[in-house]
Amino acid sequence: MYKILFAAIIAVYLAGCSAGEFPLYELPPDWKEDSVRIKTIDRYTEFLEGRRIFIDPGHGGEDRRNKSRDGKIIEADVNLKVALYLKEYLEMAGAKVYMSRTEDITVPLQLRPKMADSVVAELFVSIHHNASSKEEDNYTNYTSTFYHARRGNYEYEPCNNDLAKYIQRDLSYVMGNPGGLGSFDGTYSDYIIYPGEGFYVLRNSKIPAVLVECGFHTSRLEILRLNDDTFNKIQAWGIFRGIAKYFMAGIPQITFLPESLNYENDTVTVSFKLSDKYGIDIERTEVYLNKTKKNFYYDTLSNVLTIKERTEPCGEIPLRIICANKRGNHSFPYRKKIIIYCGEKRYLFFSD
Repeated sequence: MYKILFAAIIAVYLAGCSAGEFPLYELPPDWKEDSVRIKTIDRYTEFLEGRRIFIDPGHGGEDRRNKSRDGKIIEADVNLKVALYLKEYLEMAGAKVYMSRTEDITVPLQLRPKMADSVVAELFVSIHHNASSKEEDNYTNYTSTFYHARRGNYEYEPCNNDLAKYIQRDLSYVMGNPGGLGSFDGTYSDYIIYPGEGFYVLRNSKIPAVLVECGFHTSRLEILRLNDDTFNKIQAWGIFRGIAKYFMAGIPQITFLPESLNYENDTVTVSFKLSDKYGIDIERTEVYLNKTKKNFYYDTLSNVLTIKERTEPCGEIPLRIICANKRGNHSFPYRKKIIIYCGEKRYLFFSD
C-alpha cells in the first residue's frame, strides 16, 4: 500500500512539474544554511575586501520587451533581482559595489561603461537572461558567459576570458545548467553574436568585463525557476563565487619604472616591474608597440621587463603589455602611450 501511495505522490509531483507548478533546483551545500554561507563569505573576504565591482542589470525602464512566452517573466526584472542579491553577497565580503541601476529605470547603453569608469571600478559584470530565437522552442536552456573579441584579435584581452571562465564555471554549477553546444566550457566571444564588433558594453569597457546569460526565459522549465526568489539568490551566489575565485587566483601587476624611460640614437628604452604572489609566467607575456608584437628582455631576479626598440624620432607610440601569473590569470588591460615631442628641445612622455 505504501508503495502505491508513494508512486501516486511521485506521479502527481511530476504532473505538476510538467504543468509548470514546481521549480526544480538544488540548494548549494555552501549556501543553504546561514552559518555555512557566512563562513564561505568570510573565507572570500581576504580576496574581495576593498575591490571595486560594477554590476550592470541588463535592460530596464523603457526596455522591458524581453519576456517569457506567457508574459509572466520579464527579463529586466529578473536581471535586477539577481544583481541586487549579488551586490549583497559582495558587500558582505567587503567589496565596494556600484550598479548601473537599482530599480526599473532606463539607463542608456552608452552610459553603462562610462558609469563604471567614473567610479574607478575594477570589474564590469552585466547580468542577463537569454531567449530562443524560435517561437516554438521551449526546450533550449543553458548558461553562457561572454567576453570581448577573439584570440588573435588585437582587441582581445585575456583577462576578460579569465573572468568569464571563473563566473561561468560556478554559475553553471549552482544552477545545474550545461554551457551550451557552441563552447566546451560555456564561455563565448561576443563576436559570435556581432562579428567583428561585439557587445557595446564589453567593447567599450576599459576594465575586465563580461556579460552573463544566466538561463533562458523561453525555456518551459527555466521559467518556473526564474520566478522563484530562492533560485534568483542561487544565481547570484554562483556569480559571487566565480568573482571571488577569480581574485583568489591573483592578478599580476605591471608597474612603470619612470627612471628607465630614455630615448637615444632613435631608440626608446623603458622598463616595467612585473609582480604576483604566485609568480610570473613569462611564457605568456607579450609586448606590443604600434600594435606590433615586439621582443623584450626579462630579468628573472628583479622581475623587470625591459623594452628597447628603434622608433620614429617624433610622435606617439601605443604600448600594450600582457602578462600572466603561474595560475593562468592575466593582468588587467595595460595600454599606454610613449610620446616623443619634437620642438626646439626633445621631450619624452609616458601617458595613459
